[in-house]
Amino acid sequence: MKRFLYLLFTICCCYGFSASAQTEPERLNLPGDNLNLYAVLKLFQESPTLETFEKKLNDSSSNVNNLDLDGDGKIDYIRVVDNPDGDLHNISLKIAINKTEEQNVAVFVVQKQADKKVQIQLVGDEDLYGKDYIIEPNMGDDVAAAGQTPNPGYSATSTLANGETVTVQTTTTYQIAEWPVIEYIYVPSYTGWSSPWYWGYYPTYWRPWRPFYWHNYYGYHFHWDYYYYSRYRHCNSYRFPGWRDRYYGGRYRSRSPYFENRFRQGAYRNTYSRPWLANRGAQRFKQNYPQAPSAQYQLPSFDQSGTPIRTAPGTRPIKPSAGIRPIRTDKNTRPVKEGTIRPDKQGTVRPTKEGTIRPDKQGTIRPTNPGTIKPVKEGTVRPTKQEPIRPIKQQPDRPTRQEPIKPIQQSPVKQAPIRQEPVRPPVRQEPVRQEPVRPVRQQPVRQVQSEPSRPVRQEPVRQVQQENTRPTRVVRDKKGGN
Repeated sequence: MKRFLYLLFTICCCYGFSASAQTEPERLNLPGDNLNLYAVLKLFQESPTLETFEKKLNDSSSNVNNLDLDGDGKIDYIRVVDNPDGDLHNISLKIAINKTEEQNVAVFVVQKQADKKVQIQLVGDEDLYGKDYIIEPNMGDDVAAAGQTPNPGYSATSTLANGETVTVQTTTTYQIAEWPVIEYIYVPSYTGWSSPWYWGYYPTYWRPWRPFYWHNYYGYHFHWDYYYYSRYRHCNSYRFPGWRDRYYGGRYRSRSPYFENRFRQGAYRNTYSRPWLANRGAQRFKQNYPQAPSAQYQLPSFDQSGTPIRTAPGTRPIKPSAGIRPIRTDKNTRPVKEGTIRPDKQGTVRPTKEGTIRPDKQGTIRPTNPGTIKPVKEGTVRPTKQEPIRPIKQQPDRPTRQEPIKPIQQSPVKQAPIRQEPVRPPVRQEPVRQEPVRPVRQQPVRQVQSEPSRPVRQEPVRQVQQENTRPTRVVRDKKGGN
């Protein structure tokens, strides 16, 4: 009896985990949607040290960090800080909002037990992910010890949002202890790691970039889901008793009033306004990993709010046939309501009034799968009323009556006679009489004979003889005066 109850309990736990994996929301409508914790846990497992993990987390080629909490239009730098408490490590992911405020994003909780087992959980902060959002590896130990751990559920397969199923690969606590980063933090000489970077002071290799819209970010990571869901899982319970109260009431957690104020104002809702950009993210994944098993996966459709619509387990998205036009998730198109395609008795599809499906040349549409196309609505299928297709009566084309073409009568064009003036005879030109040129008679030039020059007679110069000056005779008055 005990064995039967144990098997029944194990089956219920496995079914419960499988159902939770299938109904896990693809979008939380919270700022944490732009930091996929599945991808963060993958980077943590592959990193040899916490310093390397921080560098990969902030690398644009990793396509993991898409957070912009301070609203400056650039990606925020995520700091890694470890606060060891004995064998329990609290490895926090923090973002500096400004010079005085920090905001916790998530925290790794790692504990090493006495038998060299290591348990790990990645807990998203309530401000960004809501209450009790926990990611952990698929523990194989839970299957052997069902009912003895907080989350003993296990499933051999996991279902993606588009209906694809992947095989779950489990790990053990001994294998987790062999992760390079786990061995690094449990070296006896390790005392803790705290990122040296802070607000306004970041490494030289880091260049912030503009964040993607959420659908672009989701389109890229959707093609990684085959890896995430096969190795990690979401759970709602803590493996470390009392840890939650110590974290939210202790000194390890940082909260930013500026971030909380922007969140209440709805500053982070604009990231969900571009559903058609999901194809760009998917194309970016295919360029980086063309040989990945999920490179050919089709993205799920989105509802009017832009939320991905999960496909029921075991079904895949129907590929459009030759006569059915694919639905474009474009900016100017409206989503098609479910259940508008009704199968008839003959297995053909006739569109209803709200549909946009046109019949092909033969007048019928053949679905991709044999049989009928069943619309999926919340996991239940309701048969619709089947009506035969009424053939369309084609009326013979009536020949159009062609009237004879009447020739256009052209009236003769009257041309006015051209008046020609009589041509006058040319003017008679009298010849110009030219008188002969008489030669000019030149008289001989007479030469003037020069007379001989006569000598000039020079008269002798006569010398003027100066007369002897006589002294002036002074006459005196008789009176004796001068």
